[in-house]
Amino acid sequence: MISDHFRLAVAQLNPTLGDVSGNAELVRDARRQAAQGGAHILLSSELILSGYPPEDLVLKPAFVRKCMDAAGELAAETADGGPALVIGTPWQGDDGKVFNAVLLLDAGEVRAVRYKYDLPNYSVFDEKRVFTAGPLPGPVDFRGVRIGLPVCEDIWNDEVCECLEETGAELLLVPNGSPYWVNRAEERLQIVVSRVVETGLPLVYCNQVGGQDELVFDGGSFALQADRTLAFQMPQFETSLFFSDWRRDGETWICETGDVVKLPDLDEANWRACVMGLGDYVNKNGFPGVVLGLSGGIDSAICAAMAVDALGADRVHAIMLPYRYTSEESIADAAECASALGIRYDTVPIAEPVEGFRSALSGLFEGTQEDTTEENLQSRARGVILMAVSNKFGHMVMTTGNKSEMSVGYATLYGDMNGGYNPIKDLYKTQVYHLAGWRNANALPGLLGPEGEVIPSNIITKVPTAELRENQTDQDSLPPYDVLDDILECLVEDEMSVSEIEKRGHDRALIHRIEHLLYIAEYKRRQAPPGVKITERNFGKDRRYPITNRFRDRT
Repeated sequence: MISDHFRLAVAQLNPTLGDVSGNAELVRDARRQAAQGGAHILLSSELILSGYPPEDLVLKPAFVRKCMDAAGELAAETADGGPALVIGTPWQGDDGKVFNAVLLLDAGEVRAVRYKYDLPNYSVFDEKRVFTAGPLPGPVDFRGVRIGLPVCEDIWNDEVCECLEETGAELLLVPNGSPYWVNRAEERLQIVVSRVVETGLPLVYCNQVGGQDELVFDGGSFALQADRTLAFQMPQFETSLFFSDWRRDGETWICETGDVVKLPDLDEANWRACVMGLGDYVNKNGFPGVVLGLSGGIDSAICAAMAVDALGADRVHAIMLPYRYTSEESIADAAECASALGIRYDTVPIAEPVEGFRSALSGLFEGTQEDTTEENLQSRARGVILMAVSNKFGHMVMTTGNKSEMSVGYATLYGDMNGGYNPIKDLYKTQVYHLAGWRNANALPGLLGPEGEVIPSNIITKVPTAELRENQTDQDSLPPYDVLDDILECLVEDEMSVSEIEKRGHDRALIHRIEHLLYIAEYKRRQAPPGVKITERNFGKDRRYPITNRFRDRT
């Protein structure tokens, strides 16, 4: 029994979805370290055994059974008298329903099971599809301490924590699977402050780390004392194990130790999210590395830099694919970028395949004017070549289109949209430029890329162009990117009306045109590879517009 003191270990881990045995081993290893550090109990993140979010894997009975069996094995191991475990797992109740559960494992047994009450069903979350909501939970008894175990979304409203406080909880330990997006850490802190104010109880927030398809989990676990002061703060974008000592002061538990790690600023957080999402996607899916077309433009250059930071230079292969419109400046810029990053760089001219396509189509196209059709042959020839290299050597093709292009359809299906993953899919063009300059000025600990200017300054300062025809620039058919991106953010992130956007100083006809381009490009985005979620509304899980859609805002 615990009288007035216990040591808590918080495990901020990076599980792999579906790797139940591997995830259980992560917990075992953390428990071994926790035991060595004298911890009485180890807290881990939401659904740590399955990985989060498990989506429709939960509908497979064999998967749920495997998770439950792994939990039983871990429970048996706690008979050694070491730290108890708080773990998350899918759990099938006696009635056959499957729940998002948190378990207390101690003294060789599953001592308590609690079910997530508030299942999120918005933004990237779709838990009501696969889980049954549990009843309002009461606290669990841990060696004489009454602990509340709300699960993630359970603390985003007041009902669960108030119930726990009213039924005698002394401390709240919260396993979370909270993905990253802009300003998310501050949002979490404010939510936790609200729950602490309402209940008067200290709260420990343990979050997952790592990339899972579109989502990146940034960790950033922390605790608040009952008086709302910060007890400790763990790092973002890193696996970590943290020890804290708790003592009873009357009826209140107080954290005696508390290192506070400084969290990264917005630019660093966005960069680390893109890098972690890409790295985990490549590594967890077993690719030996990535291959990309390096054009001499900003988008492919920043993607190459992110890939090197994530994987190391020896796992990144860049290919220049020049055609007659490719300038000497672009060829020189691409070569300089590859050299700065230390990556393999090859040149594969595309004149022969493009002219072959044009020749094959000449009879069919006779009497027509050249247009974007012929331009897109260049992009599609590049896509075919990159996919062939991928097939031959196993490296994943990395897609390099930004959110501005994806929004208005300025990307070619089966061409530059080819690939397995896109680290800048949710970054607007203006953000890409800003982050490129930022990365040149910042070398980050823990990342694998070199220091200094990794994206040549000329790539950042020159006029952007796809180089699909003579003297082409992006602004031939698009407004300046600062204008375009502001309109797109209004339409995509904020769902503003045309009238509201016009009041920001934009031309009404331009807004109508951009809105139209946004809608008619939906079919392309449905076929795009996944990419890191950075904004509040990414193209994918967040924004689910119909492809067939005649609505246009003409108010």
